Amino acid sequence: MPDDEDSRSADPIPEGRLDVPTLQTLAQRAATHPLVDEWAFDPSSVSPRHLQIHLVANAYPADVTAVRIDVRWFVTGDYSFHYLEERDGETSPYQCRWDRHPKTAAPRTHFHPPPDAGEAEPSSLDPHHLDALFAVLDWVSDRVERLHGT
Repeated sequence: MPDDEDSRSADPIPEGRLDVPTLQTLAQRAATHPLVDEWAFDPSSVSPRHLQIHLVANAYPADVTAVRIDVRWFVTGDYSFHYLEERDGETSPYQCRWDRHPKTAAPRTHFHPPPDAGEAEPSSLDPHHLDALFAVLDWVSDRVERLHGT
């Protein structure tokens, strides 16, 4: 699978000092959502690069082998929520990303749509960390419903 730092645009995803207390809060609150299986800091809680939120695989069709959201939240209030859905027999994941950071060709708060996290478009994701988290999890819930045709 390609490195999740890979971006389709010339502008990088946010960078700087991670806001670890906010990431811990996001992890604890994400765990209350029915589609969240577990969470972990990658590579570790001592020196995290990002928060990984693993979703319940059996909520998806059988050919979906793994689903996660990689979260970075920075002390500046900038963020990245990167949704990755891996399927049997496919080399590239189905993915999208919500970002908040300065970007020359898009608004500060923007969305890279699926299936390949392509060209950025405006996003209305709230800058508050919990509102942003639950908006992304609502999007995931809608995705699961669409996949099951309900």
